[in-house]
Amino acid sequence: MRKLLALSLILLASVLLAACGSPPVVTAIPDAESPTEEIRAAPTEAAEGILPEAGDVIGDIVWPEGQTQEDGQGAVTVLITALNLNAEAETIDFEVVLDTHSVELGMDLAALSALSTDTGKTVDGLLWDAPLGGHHVSGTLSFPASQDGLSILDGATELTLTIRDVDAAERVFRWQQ
Repeated sequence: MRKLLALSLILLASVLLAACGSPPVVTAIPDAESPTEEIRAAPTEAAEGILPEAGDVIGDIVWPEGQTQEDGQGAVTVLITALNLNAEAETIDFEVVLDTHSVELGMDLAALSALSTDTGKTVDGLLWDAPLGGHHVSGTLSFPASQDGLSILDGATELTLTIRDVDAAERVFRWQQ
């Protein structure tokens, strides 16, 4: 009786382990009548119409987007994510998350921020679209995308966002092509 019970348990464990294992790998084998050169043919016309996504090349400029940078100085943690560095728009926008347990976050980040490039162009914050106050605040910080009718990103290879006086004298975030 014990042997039957032990055998049943081993069989049950084997079935469970087999069910939890990874599926078998299937490798496609080309048809013997199809030469491999045809498989490596040039992209089809349909592939040429694919729209670019964030971070794709537009012209010669590629800026990293969607990557979050963090500054944890003082009692406030600041997370910054570039949203549209590669898009042609009226503003350059950043998602900003402020987090603290001791500082009131009622400040207007647009008034405390500047965006500059390695070509010497600098613009002040335009809009801080977020609730004012609290200990956990998130919103969009926007800057003008042009200065004197020209894109501030023209010819730039480095972009620097500086935020002053948020429980630290200065917080600096950088993006490079």
